[in-house]
Amino acid sequence: MTARSTRITTAMKSRTAAVGAIAVAGALLLTACGDQTKNDGPKGNSAGKSAAPLAHLLPQAIRDKGTVKVGSDIAYAPVEFKDDSGKVAGIDPDLGAALGKQLGVTFQFENGTFDTLVTGLRAKRYDIAMSAMTDTKDRQNGIADGKKVGEGVDFVDYYSAGVSIYTRKGKDEGIKTWSDLCGKTIVMERGTVSHDLAKAQAKKCPAGKKLTIQPFDDDQQAQTRLRSGGADAGSADSPIAAYAVKTSGGGKDFQIVGPTVEAAPYGIAVAKGNDQLTKAIQQAMSAIIKNGTYNKVLAKWGAEQGAVTEAKLNGGS
Repeated sequence: MTARSTRITTAMKSRTAAVGAIAVAGALLLTACGDQTKNDGPKGNSAGKSAAPLAHLLPQAIRDKGTVKVGSDIAYAPVEFKDDSGKVAGIDPDLGAALGKQLGVTFQFENGTFDTLVTGLRAKRYDIAMSAMTDTKDRQNGIADGKKVGEGVDFVDYYSAGVSIYTRKGKDEGIKTWSDLCGKTIVMERGTVSHDLAKAQAKKCPAGKKLTIQPFDDDQQAQTRLRSGGADAGSADSPIAAYAVKTSGGGKDFQIVGPTVEAAPYGIAVAKGNDQLTKAIQQAMSAIIKNGTYNKVLAKWGAEQGAVTEAKLNGGS
């Protein structure tokens, strides 16, 4: 998907014999003139600090490998998805590229199902998770379905989104609010806030009007199920639902019903204890917000309505 950086230091090892003859001369020259390499920037960033001004903030291990491994469910347009050529595209990959320029590394997106991303962080399969993940206190504290399941994560917040309900166009089935879903069938991606809201609503439905919940591994599967008439409604984060309404079937497949609810921040997740990486990501996000790159990315994808002005740490509730 994304190209891995090639280490300059690795290439140099094969040239050791060739340069050995001039090593003494080079050392003498440095003695006479001073060390001319000390301002070349952090290790792994030969372009220097001007090209990657925040590279020095990263943990040395990440600087050495030149990549940040990003766990992401790459089927959630327009936040992250694969375009017609198979390339990873969307808001998060574009923001990742901008962050990479600040930090002097490549953000390498790796596909995974959404509800396994935090587990992947704990297992060190990923350095971060960036996947339209809502920053919540439960996720910060490692709680799922009311149970402690892990140490939790820290979030660098970078966007504000709510949750929307959508139906097939012209077939809203009388659905305007979450309470109208009782007696109906709803689809969504497993492990999302939409899934949590549906489970909470199901507990409120009266006897004889059961809410049937059909969670899927990714949002594209949920949309396909609704499009085929296998459900009455779907739910997703507001920018995802809006994008589906705009693009699916040329805008003829779906419609938003009712108000957007549960506005909350998206956060880049980092495993607890990785404070240096968390702070580096936060500083880089603050930099691209300040220099205007952030707003340009959101405008490209028609997502300006969720823009934030500050990269908060663990701002979710």
